[in-house]
Order: sequence, then structure tokens, then C-alpha cells
Amino acid sequence: MLEINDQLRIPLREFDFQFARSSGPGGQNVNKVNSKATLRWLVGENTSLPEGVRERFVQRYRHRLTKEGELLISSQRFRDRGRNVADCLNKLRQLVADVADAPKKRKPTKPSAGSQRRRREDKTAVSRKKNLRRPPSLSDD
Repeated sequence: MLEINDQLRIPLREFDFQFARSSGPGGQNVNKVNSKATLRWLVGENTSLPEGVRERFVQRYRHRLTKEGELLISSQRFRDRGRNVADCLNKLRQLVADVADAPKKRKPTKPSAGSQRRRREDKTAVSRKKNLRRPPSLSDD
């Protein structure tokens, strides 16, 4: 069971893991051991996530989904399969946690009277400074 938070849990039976040989250094052992883990998860057929969370997930990570609606996460950071599987699950946990909370609705606000006054004073000061930079006109004599 992958626990995202107190309310969200995803059963491990929804995930499909595939293993392959990792790239990079590792000595002679790297050529014989399938330690790279790839997690495959059909997001569209998921029943354990609430509808809102699933919609936000698909909307936010649509570029990471395949045409079939499958999310692929791979890890080859470690030399053993178990730690790479745990790393894939941690990556997925972070992705789901990022969309777990619904975004807050924005309340439209007005600028305060003080901020409006400061804005006008700042504009006046800039205008005064620019006027002092101008060459004197002939009519000022």
C-alpha cells in the first residue's frame, strides 16, 4: 500500500514493475543484473484516488502520460532492484501529493488606501526627478 497522506492510499496491485539493465558504471555486475526499475500505472483506470485528485493529476502531468493514459516512472539511481522500486514509489508519492490538495479560490481584493497613496507619491517623486533632468526652457527667464 502506497500511502500519500492520511486520506490517500494506492494499493500496490495497481502498479506494474518492469526491470532492465541499468546504464552507467558498475563493474562486471552491471552486465548481468536487471536493477533498473520502471513503474507503470494506469491513471485512467485508477479507483483508489478521488475523482478531483485524479483529474488534477491527469491535467498537471498530461505530458508524462502515454497515449493509453499510463504513467511511466523509472529509477536506476541505486545498484539494487529493491531500492530502485522504493525510489519509483517515492517519486510517485511526491507527484500525487503535489495535486492532493485542491487549489484555493482567489478572492478578488482592492488595493488599500495607503498603497494607492504611496503609489501616487512615488509617481510624483519620479516625475519631479525627471523634470529636474530637463534642460531649462527659454520661457523660464
